Amino acid sequence: MNAYQKIGLVSTGEMFAEALGGGYALPAYNFINMEQLQAVVQASLRSRSPVILQVSKNIRRYAGPELVRSMVKGALDIVRQSPNPVPVALNLDHGDSFELCVSCIEDGFSSVMIDGSALPFEENIALTRRVVDHAHAREVAVEGELGVLSGVEDDLAHEEALYTDPEAAEEFVRRTGVDSLAVSIGNAHGIVKFRSRETGVQAPLRLDILEEIERRLPGFPIVLHGASQLPVRFVELINEYGGRIETYAGIPEEQVRQAVRGAVCKVNIASDAYLVFTATVRKMLSENPGNFDPRKYLGPARDALIEEYIRKNREVFGSAGRA
Repeated sequence: MNAYQKIGLVSTGEMFAEALGGGYALPAYNFINMEQLQAVVQASLRSRSPVILQVSKNIRRYAGPELVRSMVKGALDIVRQSPNPVPVALNLDHGDSFELCVSCIEDGFSSVMIDGSALPFEENIALTRRVVDHAHAREVAVEGELGVLSGVEDDLAHEEALYTDPEAAEEFVRRTGVDSLAVSIGNAHGIVKFRSRETGVQAPLRLDILEEIERRLPGFPIVLHGASQLPVRFVELINEYGGRIETYAGIPEEQVRQAVRGAVCKVNIASDAYLVFTATVRKMLSENPGNFDPRKYLGPARDALIEEYIRKNREVFGSAGRA
């Protein structure tokens, strides 16, 4: 039994197979504090949805590997003690080095992502293959990435997107042995998603590229990063209560649903959580200026995030009721 199995995590390989067979996507929710992790766990239990917990390099550095490990173990205890537990996996999001992936594997992650997408093709293959060889020897899954997403997330920043080439994707998967592949089809990091250079407005996801990748890699798990929908009501709430978000553009929910009906079986969400959390905290502090107890604004933010995650599981990813 490897490290992740010992603490009760599930293999993403098993989860992907069920998602592909069931025609739904696994929600992969990034968390940065206790309340956000509570929201992921409670929303997953209440909606009966399998879930992938995600930790980025920067959040692991911010909180410390030891605290992240303890928080995840605590979350798993809550899931196990539930009358109806759900499958939970833990994934490193956007690992940028072999050493970081090894550290997370030793920490008990059930999967790691190695992002060599900004490297030349052959260098990306070499780095990804090295991680795959190490991870698979320890029964840990690996997610690779091909194509470059525009936008900003943590240390990642790219002004222009580079769509994934389906032929290159087929070769990449064959030569690296990855278990899943993150692609660039118009999705983007941050709160300004891909916009058409010609019109300056939201451009649709390139579902034609996705369809060609699926044709070349039938039944292979495809991952969509940068797919937050950025609900307008939460942006407006932030601005109503003193914030200043002037430019934002999310991926329309219907486009995400269309991608899920294709080959996409894992969708990453981070920015939406930040918006919901920040909007609720701003509202609570504005309406209760004398409050100095963090529980009285962090608790409502957690509860708002629970409801949003339940809605996503039911209406966007189709993962509710699958556990």
